[in-house]
Amino acid sequence: MEYSIKSKTSKPEYYMNNASRLVELLILAVMLLQHSGCIVVENEFSALPPGPWRGVLELEPNLVTPNPDGEPLPEKLNLEFEEVTNGELPFNFEVTYTNDTDFYIELINGDERFRVDDITIGLDRATAKDTIVINFPVYDSRIEAIYEEDVMEGEWIVNNRGEDYRIPFKGYHGKGHRFTTLRKTPKTDLSGKWAVTFGVEGDESDQYPAVAELEQDGNALTGTFMTETGDYRFLEGSVQADKVYLSCFDGAHAFMFEARIREDGSLLGSFRSGKHFQTLWTAKKDSEATLADPDSLTGLKAGYSTLEFAFPTPSGDTLRFPDASYEGKVVIVQLLGTWCPNCRDETEFLKAYMADHPQADLEVIGLAFERYEDPEKAMEAIRRFKYHLDPGYELALAGPADKTSAAAALPMLSEVIAYPTMIILNKSGEVERIHTGFNGPATSAYAEFKKDFNTFMASLLE
Repeated sequence: MEYSIKSKTSKPEYYMNNASRLVELLILAVMLLQHSGCIVVENEFSALPPGPWRGVLELEPNLVTPNPDGEPLPEKLNLEFEEVTNGELPFNFEVTYTNDTDFYIELINGDERFRVDDITIGLDRATAKDTIVINFPVYDSRIEAIYEEDVMEGEWIVNNRGEDYRIPFKGYHGKGHRFTTLRKTPKTDLSGKWAVTFGVEGDESDQYPAVAELEQDGNALTGTFMTETGDYRFLEGSVQADKVYLSCFDGAHAFMFEARIREDGSLLGSFRSGKHFQTLWTAKKDSEATLADPDSLTGLKAGYSTLEFAFPTPSGDTLRFPDASYEGKVVIVQLLGTWCPNCRDETEFLKAYMADHPQADLEVIGLAFERYEDPEKAMEAIRRFKYHLDPGYELALAGPADKTSAAAALPMLSEVIAYPTMIILNKSGEVERIHTGFNGPATSAYAEFKKDFNTFMASLLE
């Protein structure tokens, strides 16, 4: 999209700089006054009008085939829920002005409000229409859209998945609902904990477990799914009769869950992540549902007790371990990706912990595994991540994001199954704990993790 910049989140200068247009407008105003006696200005904002907006990502409709190798079961047909979603992933955001010209956007998912202020408006030279670019720099993605009065239309573009990863986007001002304005009486109350299985039934290689934590208030539904590699963020949606809808959009991931409430109270549905992933999921209410201990999933190979690596940093240095600068200190090595929201949650957690313990003999090292094959693009992603999050510790490029490459970069590990993975070494340089994944503030496990982490670190730092 080629456009001319007017100013960052400022009112367009079109009407002020074009004298002939002003004359035309004045003539029109006089004519209107002669006929009606008054003019009502419906929208004083030449950029985006403030207040609530409803965003929609238009995913390609893709009917789930529950049993590709045979005839689908009757209860598993028609999982598209066309009367509500029609292949659309909805989300909510709010536009707030700080003065007459500057504004920011907050993405709303349940209890989370995610502020976005890297916004540029301008004029598309090809179409002569007003445009807006909403950047999510930490996640290297953006929304590009043309806007006119109360409507935006464009695309969500994820750079680290390639320029062809584009999903059509529309935004509507003044729309406060998420999935639907319907208020069908829910078949049941879904509040509580659920044992969940993702994947096609009968294909264990495709399946993975999860625990859902849901809270329902009438038709309104919030919650999340915890897996052994992390959680699916703050989800928000609706329950309509026997149908369930949840979604999340945070600039990095676009998650949509749909399900039917079966006669026995269990759930059967589909899960979509953007346009690149779709699978089935089933769930049964289970107050005792648990996942594997995250400290048990990754270990050291026989004969190893510590780590050893040397990786380049964005500043051109080499980050090494072991090193004299780490002697006598507790060291946390974080395996992360700048593209990963769970990694961002963990980074924010570690940043806060270090701020609360400034005198501790503690160092954190971030090893980034990136989606870009081009090392310079990967380094630039790390620079953006450091600039916007300011974690307070050094980051290095350890390799591409696939887990096979991660295991090769750190051959002393049994495997790498998730980003993030947190490796904690004692003051002698020996690995004490390896924590796989990160269930963040959207989950009940977060408070328990914080308590355990604080106790464990206190024992190492004393």
